[in-house]
Amino acid sequence: MELTDLERHLLNDFQHDLLLTPRPYAEMGERLGVDEQAVIDALERLRECGVVTRVGAVFRPHSVGASTLAALAVPPERLETVAGIVSAYRHVNHNYEREHDYNLWFVATAPDEGELCDVLEDIERATGLPVLALPLLEDYHIDLGFELRWT
Repeated sequence: MELTDLERHLLNDFQHDLLLTPRPYAEMGERLGVDEQAVIDALERLRECGVVTRVGAVFRPHSVGASTLAALAVPPERLETVAGIVSAYRHVNHNYEREHDYNLWFVATAPDEGELCDVLEDIERATGLPVLALPLLEDYHIDLGFELRWT
């Protein structure tokens, strides 16, 4: 996929300090010299092409709602299907495969502990697999932002 200059700036320039305003895309566009709709269109194209999965704020765990890291031990032949089931929950912001008996990991969030437990139980019912929930005991901040270089 060939990225436009706008798309490259959107990917690189807003990894930190996402604007907390009623119209963040309008302000992003103002900074980049385009209008709000151009930003929205570019982000939608990046999402459709699989370059980004989500644009939004990341809150410190347990500062808003409840969350947990969770894992499933999925038979390899079911991995893609189960990953699709897990990804369909709006409470799951991503999942990924790991080389381990517990080979599908994800983070689940909810407005409160009760709903979080309900979601994990529902995932167990939907997949037929027990969920290993690993709630946060101590938080560490890892900055995943990095300067992108284009070749």
